[in-house]
Amino acid sequence: MTGTPKGGLILAVHATTRGMGWVAFEGPITPYDWGTVDARRHKNASCLKRLERLFRRLQPEALVLENWPRPGAAPSQRIMHLNQAFVSLAQIWDVTVRVYDRGDVRACFSAVGAKSRQEIAEAIARHIEAFEHLLPRRRAIWESQHPRLALFTSAALAFTYYQHEQLTDSHELLCS
Repeated sequence: MTGTPKGGLILAVHATTRGMGWVAFEGPITPYDWGTVDARRHKNASCLKRLERLFRRLQPEALVLENWPRPGAAPSQRIMHLNQAFVSLAQIWDVTVRVYDRGDVRACFSAVGAKSRQEIAEAIARHIEAFEHLLPRRRAIWESQHPRLALFTSAALAFTYYQHEQLTDSHELLCS
């Protein structure tokens, strides 16, 4: 977790109970590639294999992750181990790792009044045209989270990265 990337792609990844979502950015509001991984069996192995393929193909300078475990939340041991494996893989590939918690992400999006994952996803969809059609509808309280929301959580982590690295002002990103 040392060193600051000088440019190039950053890869933001959000692990979920169903797999992971990821977004590679060339710049603050310039997504390069994105996707989700739906791993039904051998979830951690499948996600690690995909991340290694992404490292090989994209050669990112930074990997951005969400902090685990989240304070006040019951930690998922599988996701904690997966995130630790992501960090280990990044070290092997000499990729800088940045980890942000939900509070950091919320602070980044506070300027536009977005607090929940859905509100943050909506703010991202408004400013990244390529993501508009990917925005999941608001879920009912009895429904589980849509798998594509992981893609937006990854994008939110990337926005947070750019703000924290002081490469840009997130308020300008979201309000311009």
